[in-house]
Amino acid sequence: MAGGRIRNMEEFASISGISRPTASKYFNDPSSVRRSTRAKIEAALELHDYRPNIYAMNQNRKLTKNIGVVVPLLSDPYFAEIARNLEQRCIAAGYRPTLFSSHGDPGLEVQVLDTLRSLKPAGVLLAPLGRASDRAALEEFCDNVPTLIFDSSVDEIGLAFVGSDNFQFTAHITNYLCRTGEPPCFFEMKTPANPNAHRRRQSYLDSMERFGFKPEVISVEGEGWGFEEIGRLGGHEALKKGRFSTNTILCSNDRLAIGLLTACYEQNIRVGRTEDCAIRVAGQDGHPHSRYTCPPLTTISHNYDAVSQIAAEALFAAIEDQVSPWKSTRLEGRLIFRDSA
Repeated sequence: MAGGRIRNMEEFASISGISRPTASKYFNDPSSVRRSTRAKIEAALELHDYRPNIYAMNQNRKLTKNIGVVVPLLSDPYFAEIARNLEQRCIAAGYRPTLFSSHGDPGLEVQVLDTLRSLKPAGVLLAPLGRASDRAALEEFCDNVPTLIFDSSVDEIGLAFVGSDNFQFTAHITNYLCRTGEPPCFFEMKTPANPNAHRRRQSYLDSMERFGFKPEVISVEGEGWGFEEIGRLGGHEALKKGRFSTNTILCSNDRLAIGLLTACYEQNIRVGRTEDCAIRVAGQDGHPHSRYTCPPLTTISHNYDAVSQIAAEALFAAIEDQVSPWKSTRLEGRLIFRDSA
């Protein structure tokens, strides 16, 4: 084992000078072994940087019915809605879900994963931060705990990926806007918090080229998850400086669109698709509150029920030892016509 990686608990017990049953007893409950033994094990853990394969332990012993649900930001209405769907499906299947938020912080995301590992869940439904995530930490976690990735994919980590088809999202709503009025500008954050924004931007560029129109991307300053205020401030600046080359604006997400609608209201600019309106605004996501904006927001919506159902069922199957080859499932969005565009 000199210089090599410890592969299992037998090797850890051997190199630490303890018995395999004692090591297993410690990992089940550290307080169940003598203080001197516990100190010896913990010193070996620090020296060899070993973590047991909790995934295998849980599968063999069926110890827990706990399910972890992790999202980037629980206060974001999209993630709150998808988490609510997942929570209900877990409860209906006889599991006990616990919700966690990484609050858009890569370091906190790693801490959440460490906390979950110590809780020994039967499985985890994880929406990672994406490019900002610590890839090595995600890989190590998924090697130990059955984990289904949703919303934002990170290559082929985890059991599988389930999310929305962001290229279809933007292509579909861009096509609608081009057919029903002036072709749209694309309104986005210069530094988006969610990696899906990059796919939507590229889909907009591809779609405009395919439809024979010149694309126009307006990127506004702002970082983090306060999208509404970023959209409002960026919208004010863009409107005052005449940055929108057409009277139609497609926002990267609904929360940015809500901020832009506020900026239009504050500048006495009437939004809508009737002749007395100066500008059309559309969003993307099917934000749970988008129907209550003024005017109600035209958008393309996630299929919340289908995403949560497919993700939950894939995880439940894996927990019951029905592990399938890794695959990516991306679901199409549904266009919702309202008064804003």
